[in-house]
Amino acid sequence: MDRASFAGLVIGLAALLLGQYMEGGHIGSLFRGTAGVIVLGGTLGATLLSVPTGDIRRAIQIVGSVFARRDVSIEKSIEQFSQLATIARKDGIVALEEVADNVDDHFMRRALGHVVDGASEATLREVLFTDIDVRMERDTAAARVFDIAGGYAPTIGILGAVLGLIHAMESLSDPAQLGQGIAVAFVATVYGVGLANLVLLPLAAKLQRIIARRRVAEEMVVEGAIALQGGLPPSAVRTRLHSYLRANFSPEEAGS
Repeated sequence: MDRASFAGLVIGLAALLLGQYMEGGHIGSLFRGTAGVIVLGGTLGATLLSVPTGDIRRAIQIVGSVFARRDVSIEKSIEQFSQLATIARKDGIVALEEVADNVDDHFMRRALGHVVDGASEATLREVLFTDIDVRMERDTAAARVFDIAGGYAPTIGILGAVLGLIHAMESLSDPAQLGQGIAVAFVATVYGVGLANLVLLPLAAKLQRIIARRRVAEEMVVEGAIALQGGLPPSAVRTRLHSYLRANFSPEEAGS
């Protein structure tokens, strides 16, 4: 699990509840089913109307990557290419076919398959970068789903507040109902703003970073495949790929 993402979500929600408690309010007063139905249902409905169903399905598929532990090490990938270069120089490019089956990364396996098939440098760049572009466009559209939902949530919260105030105005003669309507009005606003700024917009931002990071990692794989195809020695392969590390990743990201 990505501890930073999980901690961010917990700290944000806990700060909201703690603030309510420190102000002398009851935490239970923040839990209003009516406000939740209005904000969650309204935000979901507006989002479904705004984006294609395929983008929503993809967003559900990739949202787990925000909290998942990213075990793929960029540094490890560089070492793999260095070892592959050693095998290729010793036993020939065809020998990589057997080794490729043991590579965990799907994109790297595809790249090695093209190298073994004898693809030229131009073909490798065209085919692999097309794969990268298609995947990134699809994932970026999926990340925008959370950005779009985060834009709607506060407005839906205001609508919930208006509905609560309407209900309160209709119950001026009944103090109990009046308090209930006012409570729903303010809690709906909290739900809308909180959902957007504590959950949806941070999810969109984190996903966009993960997508961009993955693109650079896959571009590095393309360069590694081209280096193998060109018959570069292991030291040259390692040097070329390390340039991607220095240019695009911090030391912590490279090894994470």
